[in-house]
Amino acid sequence: MTAPSISSAVFSPQKMRVLFVEDDDDCREALSAEFGDHGLEVESFRDGRSMLDGIDAKLQADVALLDWNLPDISGIDLALELKRRQVAFPYVFLTGKSLGVGHEMLAFERGALDFIDKARGVPIIVKRLRALTGVNRPARIEATEPEPMVQQGKLTLRPQVSRALWDGNDLDLTLTEYKILVLLAANPGRLASYREIYDCMHYTGFLAGGGEDGFRTNVRSALKRIRNKFRAYEAHFAEIENHPGLGYRWLPS
Repeated sequence: MTAPSISSAVFSPQKMRVLFVEDDDDCREALSAEFGDHGLEVESFRDGRSMLDGIDAKLQADVALLDWNLPDISGIDLALELKRRQVAFPYVFLTGKSLGVGHEMLAFERGALDFIDKARGVPIIVKRLRALTGVNRPARIEATEPEPMVQQGKLTLRPQVSRALWDGNDLDLTLTEYKILVLLAANPGRLASYREIYDCMHYTGFLAGGGEDGFRTNVRSALKRIRNKFRAYEAHFAEIENHPGLGYRWLPS
């Protein structure tokens, strides 16, 4: 099977892309997954420095979602740095504490678009982000000529719109999940290491949280979500094989 080019995929301009900074690993993973379920494409970071490195690596977004309390550089100082760098996308504060009017005023003075309480819940946060940025769920793309597709057994990859189907059923993968699937399915039988998959989720050399091998937990969580989406249509789905301590591979047919 010829591997589709991820970099050349055409994305709908209405697909919201979010840079999300949250130092609590469990909260970051949980919220990122929920945002993905609501149609957002999320690049997550555990601290401000990692996010700035991502921006230096030319990551693009429709909006940045900043935690107020961060370990290395506070959220409010991160906002000041974003303003200084004249980033091309807006940013919003997400906080789990009531910090008062003074803090909200400071956030707006630093260029923030909004100040949202986590307790509002993901559906409300997503609606507010969409209202603030004017970005909605992806519109259906009407092809004017036959769309190129890649077939691997029951799996169909649609690189033009970054969609994957299993036995004709759309798996509703997030962009990150789609990129992981392409990495595995485009190279059946080849073992992709945890680090390689994590780099695919973010960018090469991305600094993982939770210690030297903290990225393994993130990769396992992502693969669990992907497998569950396949199992919604095939209970005994087993094409993605895990080699504990090493990585994952797509079983050759």
